[in-house]
Amino acid sequence: MARQESVAPGGTALLGDRRVARIGFGAMQLADHHGRTYDKQVATAILRRAVERGVTNIDTAQFYGAGVVNDLIRSALSPYREDLVLATKVGAVYDEAARLLAAQQPRQLREQVEDNLAALNTSTLGVVNLRRADMPPGITAEGDQIVDLDDQLAELISLRDEGKIAGIGLSHVSVDQLRRALPAGIVCVQNMHNMLDRTSEPVLDLCRTQAIAWVPYFPLGSAFEGIPKVTDHPAVREAAIALGATPAQIGLAWELAHYPGTLLIPGTSNPDHLDENLAAGNVVLPPELLETLENL
Repeated sequence: MARQESVAPGGTALLGDRRVARIGFGAMQLADHHGRTYDKQVATAILRRAVERGVTNIDTAQFYGAGVVNDLIRSALSPYREDLVLATKVGAVYDEAARLLAAQQPRQLREQVEDNLAALNTSTLGVVNLRRADMPPGITAEGDQIVDLDDQLAELISLRDEGKIAGIGLSHVSVDQLRRALPAGIVCVQNMHNMLDRTSEPVLDLCRTQAIAWVPYFPLGSAFEGIPKVTDHPAVREAAIALGATPAQIGLAWELAHYPGTLLIPGTSNPDHLDENLAAGNVVLPPELLETLENL
């Protein structure tokens, strides 16, 4: 299999003014949604192994695992290495019944930033992604949770001016929303995207023109109904056999090849899957195969 070795998994790209490994780690899967099922020893080992293997970008949120995930990160990695960027997400909270609800009001965003800072035991968050809740899948805003984007950005800018946020990102946004937010200095966008679902391609195109980092979620599809799994596609499986890789590695390698500013955050609670994901950065797709995958 053609490979390109790199100390940083997948090479590096800019996340705001920080250069990070293009393959990071998404921490969501370290605990179940309610924070009731997790293995602290395994989670600690995976987090430490990821950093040892060159990961410099960890994606998390205080509402992941109802707060458990941030606790695991703090326990495993604090005090943090200087080259490690902690990227978190705001826009949702768990209520007392362990239901995930939209929390979009500016004061709620500030509270969530403060909660992340405290839980992670840090004075500054590398990136805070605003998760909009305008449309499914996932949580959607209703009533007083339907908030103007400009009001949210104003609060995040204030937090950045206070030194509590280094960079502002967006998640689950349209191209019009991204264009509207550009004056705020957006460093990354997290939208659903993979080779079988390119609905967000116009958003990615704007990221290209603005040199904004692209952080796709569900890069391999999902088990959720209506979202096809990249690893099940015959062309992907054939490519994996031809290159001696796994279907998952082909899907991740395609994302890396699709835009040089792509930053992946595959998540897992399995050490072997962690190694497999990081090794996707060594997979080089030949031009003819890349063209085939681009045309799926």
